[in-house]
Amino acid sequence: MIHIVKAITADLKTITEIAHKTWPVAYGEILSPAQLDYMLKVFYSKESLQANMDNGHEFILAIENTVALGFASFEHQYENSFKTKIHKIYMLPEAQGKGIGKLLIDAIEKMTLDKGCKSLLLNVNRFNKAIGFYQKMGFQIIQEIDIEIGLGYLMEDYVMEKVLSCCK
Repeated sequence: MIHIVKAITADLKTITEIAHKTWPVAYGEILSPAQLDYMLKVFYSKESLQANMDNGHEFILAIENTVALGFASFEHQYENSFKTKIHKIYMLPEAQGKGIGKLLIDAIEKMTLDKGCKSLLLNVNRFNKAIGFYQKMGFQIIQEIDIEIGLGYLMEDYVMEKVLSCCK
């Protein structure tokens, strides 16, 4: 059985390991190896993840038999709104298709409602196959953005939103 648990600072190493196993599969056909390496270093260093936690990002892990199969991070009242922003959500390649992404989003949705937020937001690369999954989960594309991240690299994203059923 898969359990969703709150991550703590001691789990940052596990989160980094999952990202390093997942990103080459998720983005290998989308990003150059140099950009992939740069983004992993910038977004998944222990210091960067700790800064995320210190700035209000919550992290959760999907655990099966003591093995972490995926994680998500999110921030309630994103930019002083009634929205929760999902910043990161990744599953190990071998764990995909087991419903873990749905479990993580469902857990975030419950916490979102408990915090009085009315919708979920996330960014997804415009060429990422996960767009279809998010649409099945009820997210809709609301914006197209390009975000400069340094060294001339861009994140070419869609912003997607899911208005929660209680709030429609």
